[in-house]
Amino acid sequence: MTDEIAKWGRRIHGPTLPGSGIRCARESALTDAEMNEVVTTIATARAGRHTAFLPEHLRTRHWESTMTAMLAINARLGWPSAGWKIGAASLEVQRAEGMPGASPGQLARDGVHPSPARVPAHLFINYRCAESEFAFQMAHALPARTSPFSEDEVADAVGSLHPALEIGDTVFQDWYGASGYFGAALDNNGAAAFVPGDPVTDWRHLDLTSARVDLSLNGTWQKSGVGAAAMGHPLTALTWVANWLRERGMGLQAGEFVSTGSCTGHFFVAPGDRLIADFGPLGTVDATFE
Repeated sequence: MTDEIAKWGRRIHGPTLPGSGIRCARESALTDAEMNEVVTTIATARAGRHTAFLPEHLRTRHWESTMTAMLAINARLGWPSAGWKIGAASLEVQRAEGMPGASPGQLARDGVHPSPARVPAHLFINYRCAESEFAFQMAHALPARTSPFSEDEVADAVGSLHPALEIGDTVFQDWYGASGYFGAALDNNGAAAFVPGDPVTDWRHLDLTSARVDLSLNGTWQKSGVGAAAMGHPLTALTWVANWLRERGMGLQAGEFVSTGSCTGHFFVAPGDRLIADFGPLGTVDATFE
């Protein structure tokens, strides 16, 4: 029922509990024909805003196939990009989704709604899975190159730090059930909407590792987290995604946002709900869901 509130928010994520997805048997790479079928199935569902079903023969736990499919789906859709989010950056989310590690998803420009926001219903198909995150907006591009980026280089390219809410969704009807074949990762790592708070330009001296965020639903506190939850430090996470893109011949662009991973795990909400993420001296993020 949608009025039941637990650690993971409203009990509307489907019948499978976090961490209980049944692993599919296949671990081999998708063939070219299978890859095209996966990309077509998910891209068609996302474009049409409807649920998708992935047949058993297309389900695999081959990680590179999953990442290749995710990028190909976004390329097929061609939606203007506002940047990236990092999915499963925290161990808590990795365990819940059965993921071997973090992976990015692309933020669509249409999904960015600055705080205080009314987040429109048309952005979502099945879910509204909210995550409290530290985000950065890039002042300078980090284009692809052969050598890895250091944290100092990445920090020098940042224009501002933002408290943020990143809101996930997926075409798959059972969020955690689909984790058996990396469903969330396949489907853009759930990236659906992004609510940035006010910019903080003087951020490099801040202790973001222990910076706290408190998440409230409709005026009632629900859970808290700290910046260390996502890869130990938001800048570490940002550097990770810059290098993930670099390894694939891609880069970060000036003006793009990067949301660095959840400090408060998953929290599912419903239409009509209002979430406030309080980042203390860094400000609050306010989102009401239509």
